[in-house]
Amino acid sequence: MGQPPVIYGQSSRPPRGDYARAGADYTCTQNYAAYTEAEHALYQRLYARQEALLPGRASQQFITMLAQLGARERIPRFADINAHLQAATGWQIVGVPGLIPEEPFFALLAQRKFPVTDWLRRPEEFDYIVEPDLFHDLFGHVPLLLHPVFADYVQRYGEGGLKAMRLGAGEMLARLYWYTIEFGLIREDGALRAYGAGILSSPGELEYSVSSPAPQRRPLELARTMRTRYQIDSYQRTYFVIDSFEQLFTLTAPDFTPLYAQLRGLPAFSADATDAA
Repeated sequence: MGQPPVIYGQSSRPPRGDYARAGADYTCTQNYAAYTEAEHALYQRLYARQEALLPGRASQQFITMLAQLGARERIPRFADINAHLQAATGWQIVGVPGLIPEEPFFALLAQRKFPVTDWLRRPEEFDYIVEPDLFHDLFGHVPLLLHPVFADYVQRYGEGGLKAMRLGAGEMLARLYWYTIEFGLIREDGALRAYGAGILSSPGELEYSVSSPAPQRRPLELARTMRTRYQIDSYQRTYFVIDSFEQLFTLTAPDFTPLYAQLRGLPAFSADATDAA
């Protein structure tokens, strides 16, 4: 029992989670009794603030699924969430102490298990937190796992991630995750709406992503997406847009092996590059 902490990118402080509790697959049991009343109240405030910002900015499909999940008053028990998920799409959530390595992450997704950080941010991090926490994962990621097509896409992404690691293409596929599951936009009834968890759990980027003239917005195209770097410490310079989750699923159905071979060795685009030359 116990695994080494995980850090992605550069950080001046160690990861916050208790990795001594993690098993071989980096999962851990949710210690529900450890949450304080102050944490339950903070979770409720985070949920209420973000839910109020969704209309006209978030995908209506996400809003519908969020209401079905029904986890707004207190930090929910993961077992209660799983009762909804498993009945709808066969998914479940599993606790993790924080960020986990790519291979166990992909393996969990391939098994229709979504890793959810089991600790909540501090009050002074109400508006911004560096690492994904329980609120980001539960509010941003989990509702769309009730959507059958999107749920299948996430599982297939996990299967593709394990393959990409064997082919040395993990960075390319990570960019696809970033620009769809984390920071994707969808066009609904002619209007731009957010479906990516990183946008949906951020009060500032939710408005910025769909309304600001500053970023560029491009139709999702696999080669371009896999060559585009992304921002981890600021709002995105580029967003990729889909027309439906069915389009996303169809677009990512082919074997990526020839695409990886085609892109290997080509230079990456900067996060704000405006041409595909």
